[in-house]
Order: sequence, then structure tokens, then C-alpha cells
Amino acid sequence: MTLDISTPALLFPAVSLLFLAYTNRFLHLAALVRNLHRDWIELKDEALRAQIDNLRKRLKLIRWMQLLGAVSLLFCVISMVAVIGDQSGIGLVSFVLALLLMGLSLVCLALEIWCSGGALQIMLDRVEDE
Repeated sequence: MTLDISTPALLFPAVSLLFLAYTNRFLHLAALVRNLHRDWIELKDEALRAQIDNLRKRLKLIRWMQLLGAVSLLFCVISMVAVIGDQSGIGLVSFVLALLLMGLSLVCLALEIWCSGGALQIMLDRVEDE
């Protein structure tokens, strides 16, 4: 299989949009953590503690999403440089690694979305208990 320089370049727009989405998720969670922390100090409610624990898991997943996406982008750059340098074998391996890392980043996104449903479930359980 031959690798053209435009092939790894196709991931650049996707990575940019993903990083924008990842950053927005992170900023939203950071604001939630601040609010829940303030409420926790005032109320010491266990439901708040459960939500904070859930947010901690989600923030770890978002960090992994961002890291895997960044390394994926780095391998895209390595792939493009290798293609320019007429090292198609290195370019192909780098591109495959970039795709795998992007896939792992998306798996982390799916897990984070699943956890976000858990945060809502904590609130719904609390309403049912009252």
C-alpha cells in the first residue's frame, strides 16, 4: 500500500474538532466541580460526594482523550514527514498508529459519555428517595 501525504492530513480537521469538543467538555466539568465543591462545603451531602466522584472519573477520561488525541496528531505529523522524506514504511506505520490512538481516544469519549449518564442517575436516585 502506498501512502500519499494527503492521507494523514485528512485527520487534522477531525482532530481539531475533537479537541474543541474535548476542551468544551473539560471546561464544563471544571465549572461543575467548582459548584459541587462549594455545595459540598456547605451541605456535606453524600449525593454531592457521589457526583464529585463521578466527575473525577470523567475528568480522568477526558485527560486520556486529550493525550491520546495529541499523540495521534503527533504520529500524523511523523507520517507526513516520513512520506515527504520518501520513507513510506515509516509513514505507513506512523499513520496506522495515529489511527489506533485516535480510536482509543474515541473509546475514552464513549466511556466518558457513559459516565455522564451515571451523574444524572445519581440525581434521579436522590429525587426518588425524597
